[in-house]
Amino acid sequence: MSSTEPRGANSAPSQRPLADSQAPDEGDGVDTSPSVFDSIAKTTCYMCACRCGIDVHIKDGKVRYINGNKDHPVNRGVICGKGSAGIMQHYSPARLSKPLLRTGPRGTGEFSEIEWGEALTIATERLSAIRRTDPKKLAFFTGRDQSQSLTGWWASRFGTPNFAAHGGFCSVNMAAGGLYTIGGSFWEFGEPDWDNTKYFMLFGVAEDHDSNPIKIGLGKLKARGAKVVSVNPCRTGYNAIADDWIGIRPGTDGLFVLALVHELLKAGRVDLDYLLRYTNAAVLVIQEPGTADDGLFARDADGDPMAWHRVAKAPVKAADPEAKPALTGSCTVNGRCCVPVFQLIADRYLDESYSPDAAAGRCGVDADTIRRIAAELAHVAFEQTIELPVAWTDWAGRRHETIKGRPVSMHAMRGISAHSNGFHTCRAIHLLQVLLGTVDVPGGFRFKPPYPRCAPPGPRPAGKDVKPMAPLEGMPLGFVSGPDDLLVDEAGTPTRIDKAYSWEAPLAAHGLMHSVIRNAWAGDPYPIDTLMMYMSNMAWNSSMNTAETIAMLTDKDASGAYKIPFIIYSDAYYSETVPYADLVLPDTTYLERHDCISLLDRPISHADGPGDAIRHPVVELDRDVRPFQSVLIELGARLGLPGFANEDGSAKYRDYADYIVNHERTPGIGPLAGWRGRDGGSFGKGEANPDQLQRYIDNGGFWHRDFSADQRYYKMGNRAYLDFAVEMGFIAKAEPIVFQLYSEPMQRFRLAARGHGKLQPPKAERARIETYMDPLPFWYAPFEDDTVDLQKYPLHALTQRPMHMYHSWGSQNAWLRQITSQNRLFVHQKTAAGLDLADDDWVWIESINGRVKGQIKLVDGVNPDTVWTWNAIGKRRGSWGLKDDAAESNRGFLLNHIIGDQTAADANGKRYSNSDPVTGQAAWFDVRVRIVKCARQEAGFTEPQFERFRQPPNVQPSPDVLRFGAAFRTKREAAE
Repeated sequence: MSSTEPRGANSAPSQRPLADSQAPDEGDGVDTSPSVFDSIAKTTCYMCACRCGIDVHIKDGKVRYINGNKDHPVNRGVICGKGSAGIMQHYSPARLSKPLLRTGPRGTGEFSEIEWGEALTIATERLSAIRRTDPKKLAFFTGRDQSQSLTGWWASRFGTPNFAAHGGFCSVNMAAGGLYTIGGSFWEFGEPDWDNTKYFMLFGVAEDHDSNPIKIGLGKLKARGAKVVSVNPCRTGYNAIADDWIGIRPGTDGLFVLALVHELLKAGRVDLDYLLRYTNAAVLVIQEPGTADDGLFARDADGDPMAWHRVAKAPVKAADPEAKPALTGSCTVNGRCCVPVFQLIADRYLDESYSPDAAAGRCGVDADTIRRIAAELAHVAFEQTIELPVAWTDWAGRRHETIKGRPVSMHAMRGISAHSNGFHTCRAIHLLQVLLGTVDVPGGFRFKPPYPRCAPPGPRPAGKDVKPMAPLEGMPLGFVSGPDDLLVDEAGTPTRIDKAYSWEAPLAAHGLMHSVIRNAWAGDPYPIDTLMMYMSNMAWNSSMNTAETIAMLTDKDASGAYKIPFIIYSDAYYSETVPYADLVLPDTTYLERHDCISLLDRPISHADGPGDAIRHPVVELDRDVRPFQSVLIELGARLGLPGFANEDGSAKYRDYADYIVNHERTPGIGPLAGWRGRDGGSFGKGEANPDQLQRYIDNGGFWHRDFSADQRYYKMGNRAYLDFAVEMGFIAKAEPIVFQLYSEPMQRFRLAARGHGKLQPPKAERARIETYMDPLPFWYAPFEDDTVDLQKYPLHALTQRPMHMYHSWGSQNAWLRQITSQNRLFVHQKTAAGLDLADDDWVWIESINGRVKGQIKLVDGVNPDTVWTWNAIGKRRGSWGLKDDAAESNRGFLLNHIIGDQTAADANGKRYSNSDPVTGQAAWFDVRVRIVKCARQEAGFTEPQFERFRQPPNVQPSPDVLRFGAAFRTKREAAE
């Protein structure tokens, strides 16, 4: 990078490698820079989903030390506790070492070791029989892996629609809410403009996601004096260093945001020019109640949305760059009464029900604070604008001599996503950003390539017509634009086992992994034959209502056969789910395999340019395990799946590494964008390059390209960027991407609920569809608030993960366990005083679903109506290589035990998944609880407890003390 070229989002002069890293000789005979490695391998971390670059120091073929890669575009050398502790993840006593076949009852842990040939034969025969008869009887669901472009494609080639990854219980609201509004979203799809933001708001953000980039970014904001406002019931991590902590009541973020919108509209502090250029604010909406097109866009003969020309007093194409559209008022077009989208926005949010005074009581945030935040947002956006001296050309050919921006940015995550009202809350936050004109501008929220895409993006989900021995017509996951895209039969019955893309979860862009076990157990909507899962601890911390989930995994029918007939599971470790599998395919650790962090999936792009990365084996395997991706590719070849087997029946790909290099999703576009073409001279599109992986390795494990200065902002309407996006295959045409403040696809569902269209919901679903498929965001109370006795269960209960751990991976790590081996329930001092509770008391945490026992810690930094704890610390005895007396099993607890996986029965007696009704996102954070002090004899240990798992065959007992580095020291001292 030249000294004059704009730097990337996370780069700074201080974050570059030192020319000479050796400490000077101090003359005292002490070597302060001893050589501790034989070589350094550069790869990508996998201790969370951040995907930082790491330098792995190798000594005698073993991992000696891990530090951050200073050249990597994600972390610029920064590394967190998780990343450093990857050594102990790799050398964990919980690692599996051989394929396993169940020999005893499910859940006991009784297995025999088998060879890979036998394991693959068992899997192939089982899957082949399914594919010959009914492919949808395979349910294939994966956890927080980073190879979903492969696993989804494999499912498509197999012919099953029953595929999804973890997003349905993590952040599908975040993704769908953004993708249906602005064509992108928070987390992996975008980031704040850290270098220019002056006012930054976080909503529901814990420290486990994207931690290093956020830490780097927050450091920049603090150094520049930018204001940081956190909206979160818990004051930890990022929220603890915020200048302004808004300790909101859980599940009310959407009401808080729309109260801000109310104030901005009331004061006239919205960016009208931005709305006219980049959104559908001026598009005319038909207002003819009772008709089949009520609420749809008024369109011309070409099918293009129309606006009302405020000078010519006539309809005009909304996309016409020369038009002068009206944003308010009403008009008549072709005999139809119409109003602009912005008029509908004003009518809804200027209503007093969204005023700060009306919102304050529900949010637990006083009205004056809401008004102050709104005023601060307006002041920064409109009085502290930014103007960069960079010329650019917009999509219509208009040249702009500078790039202007409003320096307000926002970031949100699971804290708002994991509620039954989360989709509309996510949309509300994007509405707030767009009204302020702060999306993809200097100082605002910025898209990461390959986003933005049209809202909603394509393609549609496939799986309407499942046939034996035939692939799906497309990919299992996608985006629907109306009822016709749903995966339901003529009676309205879902065709997917998780009921994604049905009337119960129409916009389920990531599927509903949390519903799979219950639905498969119940045979609802149909029985399956085999459940295949990868890296998802669904029998423990990834399930709701754990005891019931365990019971469903082990339940048998009248004949004595398991109701879920066969379970294949792949994991690197002996988690709580492994003992419930019939066949276990042991995976490698992330330091022993190839991985592809792809632009087809979840890349490492930042807002200043696209990027992708790989992992590659940096140490040799020392046990009989295989990378799951390579196993899946071999299974595909054995099954003769199109794309995995050649016409002569031979395997198309040798392994996952071969697939990464040679697979093409469309001509010239493969998993990796860098060094394409036979000579490696192309990027984005090009022929396969046999040396591609080595080029990545030589470059530190990643590829990245910086945008030119005129491509960096306004990507939704920037000619230079749009042309580049077409060249890369991100979008099909260099056309503007219009933000959808009003979502016409959602209105199509409401019309179906009113009896219009060829595909209509069953009568029992109509009121639900009518209510929640609203084309404008709105707020409603979380479902559990309306179904439980709030006098009896007055407290909200939340979980989050500590910065130093991620899902259940970290809490088996010997180094990280020393930081947190027991979780506490954090309770506000005043709340505890009212319940006569003291610090360190043991309590029962009770919900309508059951109770769990844990120890409390009194704090001030939490909403008084809220209790919370760290998730995934509590473990089951016999799992993860932990000793029976481990704190995690004896004093750590899991709140999942008391979170229901279904809603209360409705008026028709029907129970739904405990999910957002729009997307199917698991509503983990809706649960209401009470806490009761334990009797003296009950204190000191957690409950419920479950039977201890037996250990797999030939597993060495875990050491009392897990030491690392002793062998290196012994060898060094012997040499001296």
